[in-house]
Amino acid sequence: MRRTGAAVGRLATDVVLPAGDGPFPAVLIRTPYDRTRHLPEARGWARHGFAAVVQDVRGRFGSAGSAGSARPAGSAGERQAGEWRPYAHELTDGTRTSRWIRRQPWSDGRIVAAGASYAAHCALVLALDAPRDARPDAVLVAVPALGAAETAREPSGVERLSARAGWWAAHGDRPDSDGTALAAALAADPGLLTHLPLVTLPERLGRELPSWPALWRERDRGRPVTRAAGATTPLLAVGGLHDHFADDTAALWHAWGGPSARLLTGPWGHGLTAEPGPGAGPAHRVNLGELYVRWARRALAGDLAPGRRGALALGGADRWLPATTEGAPYTPELILLRGSAFTADPGHPVRSDDLAVPREGPVDRCLFATRPLPSTLDVVGPARVRLRGTADTPSADWAARLVALLPDGNAERLAVGIVRRDQPPGVETGFTVELGRLARRLPAGTRLRLEIAGHHFPAHARNPHTGEDPVTAVRLTGSRREIVPAGVRLDLCVLPSPPAPVDPAMEVLR
Repeated sequence: MRRTGAAVGRLATDVVLPAGDGPFPAVLIRTPYDRTRHLPEARGWARHGFAAVVQDVRGRFGSAGSAGSARPAGSAGERQAGEWRPYAHELTDGTRTSRWIRRQPWSDGRIVAAGASYAAHCALVLALDAPRDARPDAVLVAVPALGAAETAREPSGVERLSARAGWWAAHGDRPDSDGTALAAALAADPGLLTHLPLVTLPERLGRELPSWPALWRERDRGRPVTRAAGATTPLLAVGGLHDHFADDTAALWHAWGGPSARLLTGPWGHGLTAEPGPGAGPAHRVNLGELYVRWARRALAGDLAPGRRGALALGGADRWLPATTEGAPYTPELILLRGSAFTADPGHPVRSDDLAVPREGPVDRCLFATRPLPSTLDVVGPARVRLRGTADTPSADWAARLVALLPDGNAERLAVGIVRRDQPPGVETGFTVELGRLARRLPAGTRLRLEIAGHHFPAHARNPHTGEDPVTAVRLTGSRREIVPAGVRLDLCVLPSPPAPVDPAMEVLR
């Protein structure tokens, strides 16, 4: 095994080669998170016969701000300041790097573009938008951040606040990273994310973040998924049911037009198996590195069966199901507990980080609950809430949160959805709040609690209720809501009988 430093333009690049003379297929990982942190991963690929190419994206860690000069990048530990513009240069720089790989004597011309989170975005734009001679032969993406617009907003258009503030505070417009930046700022000012306007957050962080305002001007949500229909390479998409990009990962898999598409989704967060979520069991701890290698070999050899396949973890049951599994429609009876009329007060919003429901004070949400489940339910498939309601403001967000009240006394968040409605005040309308896909075994005795509120803060920005942009608004006002209890319906999908488990590796490698 040999490790060498290289420069593609001024992009710092490490290459780890297998033992032997080659040539070898290559795995390309382009990352903003410091290529040196990927050295163990690169060595793993090399041990299995792949040339691993890991590169700092433009303006990050060892890579200078311009990719056009052929100046050497230097040693693995060297850091060069440069311009870092998230999502701006990845197609150009990835294309240059892919062509460079194919010219190397150790390369057999075949490339797997791989990465997680932002690095997955780098792999996807190369697979979907690069010229034919630069496109990879297979693409492997984990918890993919599809694009700036996808990360900034929910499919309904509502702004994702805390996750984006954390990422920009840690990584935005700087050559290195500080993962503690937002936590430190919140410790100094617990109300940091309540200050208005949100667009001036960098001033309160004491940092220059010119890309922060630009993020909120990104409106082209859905383009990567649309482009996926024209894909020509095999795909392996890996996601977490508790990851905020879970729906985007599944949408990419559904839309993929290449010869084969595989999906692996477990009860994990954005950190995948290192970050297990509720319902994770021993069977859900997968050796992803070994699976990636086996999939890459089969993908490059053309040995994967055509079509969409994969595995979906059933949380709470320690088993896996085919990724295409979906239950039959199930609509539990909802009992109104309180709050058919409530006030969405942006000064005291319903919090995303607290499942407790206040017993006293103003009513800030509508609450429903089911009776205890008479038997175990395997809830697998999309979930949604249908409701009828009014708001006395011209703009209103409607957040629906589904919580499992388990027999052992614990409460577990199952799903959240949020939509924005702009309409004349006081006009009653019916609409649907999508909650995403569930894959969870609920034991007998569980009660489901459905909350309908006007905020889900700080996960999402507060709607000012005036019709102004929540990112630039400087004034917030309360919104009086009324819900028609008989018009509220929770739609779930439930498996009619206990499912037969599958082997996740077999489903991915088939």
